[in-house]
Amino acid sequence: MKNRLVALAALVVLGLGTAPVWAGKLEQIKKDGLRVCLEPAYMPFEMTDKRGAIIGFDPDLAALMAKELSAAKLELVSTAWDGIIPALLTNKCDIIMSGMTITDERKEKVDFSDPYMLIGQTVLLRKDLAGKVKSYKDLNNPDYKIASKLGTTGEIAAKKHIAKAKYFSYETEAEGVMEVVNGKVDAFIYDAPYNLVANVQRGEGKLVFLDQPFTDEPIGWAIAKGDPEFLKALNNFLVKTKKDGAHEKLHKKWFKNTDWLKDVQ
Repeated sequence: MKNRLVALAALVVLGLGTAPVWAGKLEQIKKDGLRVCLEPAYMPFEMTDKRGAIIGFDPDLAALMAKELSAAKLELVSTAWDGIIPALLTNKCDIIMSGMTITDERKEKVDFSDPYMLIGQTVLLRKDLAGKVKSYKDLNNPDYKIASKLGTTGEIAAKKHIAKAKYFSYETEAEGVMEVVNGKVDAFIYDAPYNLVANVQRGEGKLVFLDQPFTDEPIGWAIAKGDPEFLKALNNFLVKTKKDGAHEKLHKKWFKNTDWLKDVQ
């Protein structure tokens, strides 16, 4: 019996020693605020307006989330995409809200919320190829040059589904789109929401948007591993915003029209 009591006491001590690693996150957010990592270059999820403020679907959701979690404040941490997961893991922020696709590879490093949106890869095409190229399958030919953003699911999809074409990667979405506009590549492969906006903003009648997605990609919020209470709170928040209509209202604001473009052009 004595040995059992000693063992039980040891477990209690261990539990007390490890619990604050995750149990204190929500309290920390209430005290110090919610820090959100995002890359403000992914329209309409997040971008920078003419005044230098970060705006978009994710920042608006983050504001609602901060309120729901009783956060002392909201801090949007502008972060380059290739460093966004390392930033989270080194405690530069509490959560990634940046239109991140949930993948098995990323799940090895972070925990994801339930998906808050489903998107897919689409094609922005040089206008003079209209009619000749009717889907991504027609681009699967060594005669074509395609592009996407480095380190994204657009790059993965391009290399997987359009493997025969010559592939080029770019550091930003805008670079890739402009290469198509300038005729240096034939098509830009990227997420449907971004390509829709880019076609309006930068197409200038020189692009054709093949808007039928050829992949299905769930988008989620990422947090550091081992924080079940925080993850539960995020999923509860998502359920609430969908139930009370806040999610749909923001979706209409950012994805169903382009009125906000005048603030970023």
